[in-house]
Amino acid sequence: MREGIHPPYGHVVFRDRAAGHAFLTRSTMSSEKTVEWEDGNTYPVVDVEISDVSHPFYTGTARVLDTAGRVERFERRFGKRGGA
Repeated sequence: MREGIHPPYGHVVFRDRAAGHAFLTRSTMSSEKTVEWEDGNTYPVVDVEISDVSHPFYTGTARVLDTAGRVERFERRFGKRGGA
């Protein structure tokens, strides 16, 4: 790798404000805000809106669209497409 062209890669805390969940990982992101982590060290903190703890897909609260019902309603309203 060439020297001086890559951003610094270090420990960062990502905090999901909606769920009150935080996790420590490594990233090239940085922040002016810091937080004292469980190990007693201070790390930069990046606030995120959605994480795996609050995302509807991972929490099981995602809605499933009834595409079959939509197709049937469309066909009733506008008729079925003619054969080839």
